[in-house]
Amino acid sequence: MSSTAFSSNGELLNLTAHWAGFASLAVFFLSYILVIAEEFTHLRKSKPVMLAAGIIWAMIALVYQNHGFTTEVEHAVRHNLLEYAELMLFLLVAMTYINAMDERLVFEKLRIWLVRKGLGFRALFWVTGLLAFFISPIADNLTTALLMCAVVLAVGGDNRKFILLACINIVVAANAGGAFSPFGDITTLMVWQKEITTPQGMIDFWSFFALFVPALVNWLVPAVIMGLAVPDDHPAPLSEAGSMKRGAKRIVFLFLLTIATAVVFHNFLKLPPVVGMLTGLAYLQFFGYYLKKTRTREESPEAATEAGHIGDPVAFDIFSSVARAEWDTLFFFYGVVLCVGGLGFIGYLSMASEVMYNQWGATAANISVGFMSAIVDNIPVMFAVLTMLPDMSAGQWLLVTLTAGVGGSMLSIGSAAGVALMGQARGKYTFFGHLKWTPVIALGYGASILVHKWLNAQLF
Repeated sequence: MSSTAFSSNGELLNLTAHWAGFASLAVFFLSYILVIAEEFTHLRKSKPVMLAAGIIWAMIALVYQNHGFTTEVEHAVRHNLLEYAELMLFLLVAMTYINAMDERLVFEKLRIWLVRKGLGFRALFWVTGLLAFFISPIADNLTTALLMCAVVLAVGGDNRKFILLACINIVVAANAGGAFSPFGDITTLMVWQKEITTPQGMIDFWSFFALFVPALVNWLVPAVIMGLAVPDDHPAPLSEAGSMKRGAKRIVFLFLLTIATAVVFHNFLKLPPVVGMLTGLAYLQFFGYYLKKTRTREESPEAATEAGHIGDPVAFDIFSSVARAEWDTLFFFYGVVLCVGGLGFIGYLSMASEVMYNQWGATAANISVGFMSAIVDNIPVMFAVLTMLPDMSAGQWLLVTLTAGVGGSMLSIGSAAGVALMGQARGKYTFFGHLKWTPVIALGYGASILVHKWLNAQLF
């Protein structure tokens, strides 16, 4: 290898023109082709990126060992692992709470309530979209989309046109709603935890709410146009009945208290948000213990058996909720962080940053991030931007948060919500069905950017 393999400071190797660099790029792109093809191959997306992460760092370590560097790669990997661990534990707590609420039938109760309302297709189109927009900032866009899709499928019957339009609307609304809250989307959470300092001040928890109106516009523009095509039918109301399990409302309250704890710990005590979230997980653990100790004779396993039911109607095991977390997503996130971190260590992200942010300009670069996230998952795209850490104003950081969050709505494969709904409404909500409405969704994408630039001009 020539002397140009060393960076100007002499500390790291520039492998962008080295065989290891080219091989790492090839491994990453091959793994991502498999991720994109998940719908057709049914190969979980975490598998190829986890394998790619190991191969990339093994090649980097081999080259560094051959040049007498013994600790640099280890330190870089540990840095990436720390970033991953903070986000993974944060997400794990949030997922555990969502699963606990699901186990206590909170979401089922909401679904039944909507189904029994006997709403027409057009009313249901707007209600499910509105709920998706406002639930996803607190829960996450994937859970929210699945819940609203269950409602649509329950009342939609064989009306394929309604189900397709309602599912597209739910995906757009859930992704838009997640863009203005640190809890609504992984990319927003990543920006919040990075503690980015700008000339206008730090990007803190409350900064993201400046994106509320742009995110609302992002959903409303395509929703208004698609709403005109929704069939004006009125399905018969269903008579499903159901009730939540004991403690359901208190678990919802504890989740909100956990979010508040994370915000207070971060804003006032300067602790990582994950510490507040894990503290909040303890609230749920103690409450589970309380549920077990205070159950009545009617709630015992023996009474359930006598009534012809199997199991304990009250038993609440927090580790069952932990086990039901989206482990494929969490491990996918690990693979992405390590892969992108490896490409950054090689030197490719510096090259990309130079082209995008110095030659194109911040606005053009951040808008392009949204289009990239429609093809490639928004997690690696946003992690790459955060690794580049370009010098931008608060307005530009919020712009890239918005575009990365909502850009995935343009294609059904561009977000976790879209991929999940293709599986849930198989044959009714499809890639090509979504693609027909991509120009309309792109119109909302452009409108949200213009509104953000106008409404939050003081942040640029």
